[in-house]
Amino acid sequence: MKVVIFCGGQGLRLREYSDNVPKPLVPIGDAPVIWHLMKYYSHYGHKDFVLCLGHKAESIKRFFLNYSEALSRDFILSDGGHRVELLGSDFSDWRITFVDTGAKALVGERLLAVREHLRGEEVFLANYVDGLTDLNLNDLIEQFQRAQCTACFITVPPTQTFHLVETDKDSRVTDINHAGTSDTWINGGYFVFRKEIFDYLRPGEDLVDEPFQRLIAARQLITIRHRRFWACMDTFKERQQLEDLWSKGAAPWHVWANDGAKPLAGPVTGSRPQSGAVAASKMTL
Repeated sequence: MKVVIFCGGQGLRLREYSDNVPKPLVPIGDAPVIWHLMKYYSHYGHKDFVLCLGHKAESIKRFFLNYSEALSRDFILSDGGHRVELLGSDFSDWRITFVDTGAKALVGERLLAVREHLRGEEVFLANYVDGLTDLNLNDLIEQFQRAQCTACFITVPPTQTFHLVETDKDSRVTDINHAGTSDTWINGGYFVFRKEIFDYLRPGEDLVDEPFQRLIAARQLITIRHRRFWACMDTFKERQQLEDLWSKGAAPWHVWANDGAKPLAGPVTGSRPQSGAVAASKMTL
């Protein structure tokens, strides 16, 4: 399946990097976050990528045009330095389509802009560029196929620490929960779409607003809850946490090295609307 990656945003909350480096190229270890995401998908056999470019598109193009695996892999140098023999490769069988979808376009607009590059694809995958997970992608696709719906995405518990406060009609507090201890789920990305998704998109719209509401009304949107590792690199602090995991050799998303993907924790189900999330049709497989 082709994989659409929305990598044209400005990454304003990661300003420590994004002023000079676009978010997709912010490094974790010795490789940018977009490489980690593409490596994840290629581990499951999906190596045909469509990059929806925008902010600093030329930097992302330049990175791939100048990409040298010898800088991150073991290799043998011979013939007086003229011959380089890589001891393994992860890039040679990738196919990458670069499409400039506009510096300020919304995600829904970016998806519409690459429609021509998805012709012939009955089902395709899509993702933001900054979320990493140990999700078993094969399980996600299998459950999506069984559901016979148009769109699917994963929901995850909130990763930020905050209090959820409930009150009665007199504004008296009735309960306080830490995020993650109550039934709260947010949009974690990792989308699976049928080609019919384009029937629900309109020019000038974001993805999870009007189009997803149309899918909900048609009972064509499902979500799968993922309880294990998921992290979003939205701030400098979050980037540092991912860097620490990588440097310790304890990165859960490193499934291509440790085959650490496990079956999904829960069935296809509905999620309550929360910040960054969208309600989905309630379904159980």
